[in-house]
Amino acid sequence: MLRLSVLPGTDRTVGGMAEEHLFWITSRAAGILALLLSTAAVSVGLLMGGRIVRRRGPDLRATHEALALATMAAIAVHAGALLFDSFLSPSVADITIPFVSAYNRLFTTLGIVCGWATLLLGLSYYWRARIGVARWRRIHRFTALVWLLSIVHALGEGTDAGEAWFLLGVGALVVPALGLLALRMTEPKGVTT
Repeated sequence: MLRLSVLPGTDRTVGGMAEEHLFWITSRAAGILALLLSTAAVSVGLLMGGRIVRRRGPDLRATHEALALATMAAIAVHAGALLFDSFLSPSVADITIPFVSAYNRLFTTLGIVCGWATLLLGLSYYWRARIGVARWRRIHRFTALVWLLSIVHALGEGTDAGEAWFLLGVGALVVPALGLLALRMTEPKGVTT
């Protein structure tokens, strides 16, 4: 088994560390995956609703829906895995109710609010007939704001936020998506999703 020196005078196996931190690593990976999936979902949504693809382009609804559902699943794993993390030892309230957790309260609360908002905005698609398509479109536009705030959550609380690989990897997707959002925000009022 591979040995890793963590602190001078200590020796731990990589396998032992993985077991000890399995849920933290799982939550971390699921959080990164949720950010990447949500970025892809927002990008596809912006492509569908803007000048770039329009009606003559491919029907991207199934792709957008699949990415949105996968994002929600990743968020659930991200939060759920933390319940079993031995370092944080959060309660269900700590990961589901804003301002309850004492750990990095601002960014944790931002993540919780964004998680719930993503769930509600994503599932609102299935309630369009009840709430009306025009109202749903107005509500659904808040998805971009929630996505932007999720990026703030990841940069403010994410363990990997200062790492070059994280910033480059996330930036490779986020920057083009920000460009699509800027393009969408500059469209004339007559262009709608």
